[in-house]
Amino acid sequence: MQNYLKRILTARVYDVAIESPLEYASSLSARTGNKILFKREDMQPVFSFKLRGAYNKMAQLSPEQLKRGVITASAGNHAQGVALSANKMGCKAIIVMPTTTPQVKIDAVKHFGQRAVEIVLHGSSYSDAYTHSLALEKQHGLTFVHPFDDPDVIAGQGTIGMEILRQHQAPIHAIFCAIGGGGLISGVAAYVKQVRPDIKVIGVQTSDSDAMARSLKSRKRVTLNDVGLFSDGTAVKLAGEETFRVCKHYVDEVILVDTDAVCAAIKDVFQDTRSILEPAGALAIAGAKLYAKREKLKGETLVTVCSGANMNFDRLRFVAERAEIGEKREAILAVTIPETPGSFRQFCALLGNRNITEFNYRYADPKAAQVFVGVQVKDPSETARLVATLEKHKLSTLDLTDNEMAKLHLRHLVGGRAPEAKDEIMFRFEFPERPGALMNFLNSMNHTWNISLFHYRNHGADYGRVLVGMQVPQKDKKALKTFLDTLGYPYWDESNNPAYKLFLG
Repeated sequence: MQNYLKRILTARVYDVAIESPLEYASSLSARTGNKILFKREDMQPVFSFKLRGAYNKMAQLSPEQLKRGVITASAGNHAQGVALSANKMGCKAIIVMPTTTPQVKIDAVKHFGQRAVEIVLHGSSYSDAYTHSLALEKQHGLTFVHPFDDPDVIAGQGTIGMEILRQHQAPIHAIFCAIGGGGLISGVAAYVKQVRPDIKVIGVQTSDSDAMARSLKSRKRVTLNDVGLFSDGTAVKLAGEETFRVCKHYVDEVILVDTDAVCAAIKDVFQDTRSILEPAGALAIAGAKLYAKREKLKGETLVTVCSGANMNFDRLRFVAERAEIGEKREAILAVTIPETPGSFRQFCALLGNRNITEFNYRYADPKAAQVFVGVQVKDPSETARLVATLEKHKLSTLDLTDNEMAKLHLRHLVGGRAPEAKDEIMFRFEFPERPGALMNFLNSMNHTWNISLFHYRNHGADYGRVLVGMQVPQKDKKALKTFLDTLGYPYWDESNNPAYKLFLG
């Protein structure tokens, strides 16, 4: 283990990597009552720490090995690190990637590798690509650059720990690192524990990709049958042999977090830095928040390694939807109310001045209405109080905040046809995004008209897009026109929209 201290101190990473800043997260620190610092590895040239280990490994190779070339298997940040390193050294590199790799990542490897890199697409998984890369290694006499299970790669990542202690010489309670195969935390822990053994080094994994956590608990390496892919940068079925040995010796504990907590952490970093991390890049922040809450910490310094920012743009909508739930600041409820005029207004009044994030309702039964609603809350205790209030007023309520099916699918599927909704008309409105806009709508509407459909989702704009179905008799058409004109909200009549007729009418 002493050998790692020398390896890290002499690691060659700064030909390509920067000494990333250690930044104070003012908003998150204020919210947690602790000093939270972000180690900004997302600011590296390849937007990830992986460049350090890849380059250091290749820098240790002999001229003959470099001339023959290197090979690796990766679908993500390590591939980009090897590509840039190969281009810098003028060394040929073959990078084997699964055929399922998104084009954006293939293009990034081509960009960083330029003419030095050959990309081989093989198999449908990382395991397929890895097996094929080993065959090519033997066939062409290449040197394999492992993503994490190599002492030189570990030493390269260990320079992050060296920088942290140099940049912040005051007391540190703990340093948090994401764990996939274990290269990052092994390097950081190997340095920190030999220089400042009083500092805790804590790993963070997602609960569906926890190979290292299970391995440390079992005292032997455990292979997972499947891994969750949301945090694709840490989706590893088997921790490395060397990284397991180092973690067993130096890592204090491994914390597990769920997808919602990771989404909340991505939002936390954005609020403090205006940068967007990938899920694996935000794991450390999610773990630090959970640890601080669990240990009831106040006034301590916690360092979190922001390990990467190679986020797929199409994931942002999912992250935004789940961030509030991850912070326990959104309650998802299923509420049964009487299917009578005025009951909808009474229900909204019971919600009070809370910000409604989502509202889904469709007429289905002449006696009872099922409403799917999202409400902003301060914490889980407020959710419990709200449920109790609704139940007290004879409105049966089910808390779906932790129901994965409801969060992923049900919220988008509430609706359907309502053949019994006589005289139904359909309008699309733009509500002002402010408290009281909905109650103003309900109070202005004729109390004898029944709402047969209501759909709203907060999209962060200054107005809310709302679809409303109302049962308005023919004799009330003039009153309807007066209502719409005096309401003052922009609206569109969608009663003849073919999509409405096909799916909702």
